[in-house]
Amino acid sequence: MRSASITAVNNRRGARLAAMTPEARVTLVVRLREEGLASFMATHGLDRAAAVARIKATRRLGRRPSRSADADGH
Repeated sequence: MRSASITAVNNRRGARLAAMTPEARVTLVVRLREEGLASFMATHGLDRAAAVARIKATRRLGRRPSRSADADGH
């Protein structure tokens, strides 16, 4: 069961996103991605390359390896 306040927050967020242009949405996604990566780097004391590598590694945990994947996971 969802609370009324969470539903209201989600509705407002949806309305704000719907009012944005596609370019503004892309800009928001890029900004949030960079902020999240910077936060991860600061929290774990990593440089950008190491942080990206760790994030990619954690995304693969628990997944069955794909036959089409390269040795480096791309």
